[in-house]
Amino acid sequence: NKMKLMGFNYTKISIEKSKDILKDLKMNSQLDISNIEEVNQEVFKSKEEFLAVKFKYKIEYAPDVAVIVLEGNILVSVDSKLAKEVIKKWKEKAMPEEFNIPLFNIIFRKAGLKALQIEDEMNLPSHIQMPVLRKQEDSDRK
Repeated sequence: NKMKLMGFNYTKISIEKSKDILKDLKMNSQLDISNIEEVNQEVFKSKEEFLAVKFKYKIEYAPDVAVIVLEGNILVSVDSKLAKEVIKKWKEKAMPEEFNIPLFNIIFRKAGLKALQIEDEMNLPSHIQMPVLRKQEDSDRK
């Protein structure tokens, strides 16, 4: 794993619920990275570079039921070769796969847990499928 999570904080947590009717509900989630920049960390004398990433994670409950928005900053350390590639590609608003996959996984894990908590408090169905135990039917038994 070439990426280490050094810091994660929210700058915005918002939920707006317009109605309680959850019929024909469609959920869409969207993750946007709005900025990536190098952070000069003179404190740590290492071969790793630090990148600050701004993100926005939005979950929409359609039609016009609710919207959850989570925005924040992430500080990650990556090796300097990858850091240079990330900064170079980011000029064209692109990211190398070896960077964006672990990054998105961090965001989905952290922001996903926060979203689940909010959904629970607002009586909204969870945006991810939760495991459910079911009674085994007699016909399934050998």
